Amino acid sequence: MSWLLDLTPDEWNAVRLSIKVATVAMLASLPPGILIALLLARGRFWGKTLLNGLVHLPLILPPVVTGYLLLLTFGKRGPAGAFLAEHFGIVFSFRWTGAALACGVMGFPLMVRAIRLSIEAVDRKMEAAAGTLGANPPWVFATITLPLILPGLIAGAILSFAKAMGEFGATITFVSNIPNETQTLPSAIYTFTQVPGGDAGALRLTLISIVISMVALVASEVLARRVGRRMDIE
Repeated sequence: MSWLLDLTPDEWNAVRLSIKVATVAMLASLPPGILIALLLARGRFWGKTLLNGLVHLPLILPPVVTGYLLLLTFGKRGPAGAFLAEHFGIVFSFRWTGAALACGVMGFPLMVRAIRLSIEAVDRKMEAAAGTLGANPPWVFATITLPLILPGLIAGAILSFAKAMGEFGATITFVSNIPNETQTLPSAIYTFTQVPGGDAGALRLTLISIVISMVALVASEVLARRVGRRMDIE
């Protein structure tokens, strides 16, 4: 692991920023991800197919198109971006927060799909039994449904994190490639490939990306197994 010592300060900043962006994107996506997954799994309403299509649209569109749409919407002159900047001082374009937003949007479909499949696998009879004992729907969800879908929730969160770690097209289109501000690992690797003698730096960051992604996936598998065993014991 001595090659880690060869990282420059800018490379370390890219690593730290990528982890920060991926973590924020994952955590911010969890509440709406659970809500949307619940609506798609249990809801019966007009426009459900449209909602499902919108949620999964980032998987189909080229990432550059998603990034451009984010720029049009959340840029300083965009309707949402101008409103947030004027009233709340929140700026997304060309900031690390914008990178987190772009990564969250790109990983959102993976998170929702994993959680939705877990919700659909829950035995509704258990929830109905809790309801007959006087528990209201929010309490039933918190005490019955949520523990049962925890493995899927963990899997969805880790998939979202891994997607955020590797996101490039939407991020670079929305927030550009600014060192120490928006330059994540994929952007830094791309930069190295564009300059003479940058192969060593690109290889170092590529290996770090692989290590981080593998650690995240292994952690997801271990956590899911532990949760499953605990549920079987209970």
